[in-house]
Amino acid sequence: MLFLVMKKRDKEKLIELGLAACALLTILTTAGILYVLLFEAFQFFSEVSIVDFLTDTQWTPLFADKHFGILPLLTGTLLTSFIAIMVALPIGLTIALYLNEYTSPRFKNIIKPLLEILASVPTVVYGFFALTIVTPFLQTIFPSMSGFNSLSAGFVMGIMIIPYVSSLSDDAISAVPRYIREGSLALGATRFQTAFKVIIPSASSGIIVSAILAISRAIGETMIVAIAAGQQPKLTLDPFVPIETITTYIVQVSLGDVAHNSLEYRTIFAAGIALFVFTFMLNNASYYLNKKLEKKYV
Repeated sequence: MLFLVMKKRDKEKLIELGLAACALLTILTTAGILYVLLFEAFQFFSEVSIVDFLTDTQWTPLFADKHFGILPLLTGTLLTSFIAIMVALPIGLTIALYLNEYTSPRFKNIIKPLLEILASVPTVVYGFFALTIVTPFLQTIFPSMSGFNSLSAGFVMGIMIIPYVSSLSDDAISAVPRYIREGSLALGATRFQTAFKVIIPSASSGIIVSAILAISRAIGETMIVAIAAGQQPKLTLDPFVPIETITTYIVQVSLGDVAHNSLEYRTIFAAGIALFVFTFMLNNASYYLNKKLEKKYV
């Protein structure tokens, strides 16, 4: 009732304060997460050399012979993410082009929501799909493949992030002015040539940003790799053997079998800060590329 009798200027001021509080809340939440990670990671690095953390090729903090090299976890994370983006980028971009350049608006309005249903499927379902369907199928093609491997996990992760690529790429392609398409067609280019030689370069900033954000989503994925990729930290680029990612290790230690405030427990914060830094770099790279390409094609 008080809000209804307030003056218009006072209402706008109150709404402005509410919006500012929401923005401040997100900043404080991020700062709180970063504080916890840095505080615990600092205690970890007071006992473990950061040089060993970045250069050691073994990660065995839960074993008797302890090694704290993040490289095996980082390699596993990058390998599964690379496989995922190799699946999601061409499929997602093709879908976006098809919906924008070759179909009617009515068909697009029906298909696009159906594609985005993939994003709402629980990741644990994707994990069991990778383990029970994709891996046995791939083993018929590659008999030497292990039951837990990065190829099936990365492939299914790629399917999961297709909506991210297709939706963001669709928005970027839709933003390309119509006169650019018409000018290309008027000069004698086919629809295929227009799509791949005119539309994609014009929308490249949005497409690259969608790819980088999809990579960030793949890097942070947990359940698919935890179920399908195994939990064996190995410094390898072989997609047929078990690996472990940073997120999988964090889940493994967080289950409660490791004593709190121990060096082994603090490894999850060191791994977490490494993951935070990596995704932070990716997000900033996407912002930089977006601004640079916008200037190039404007």
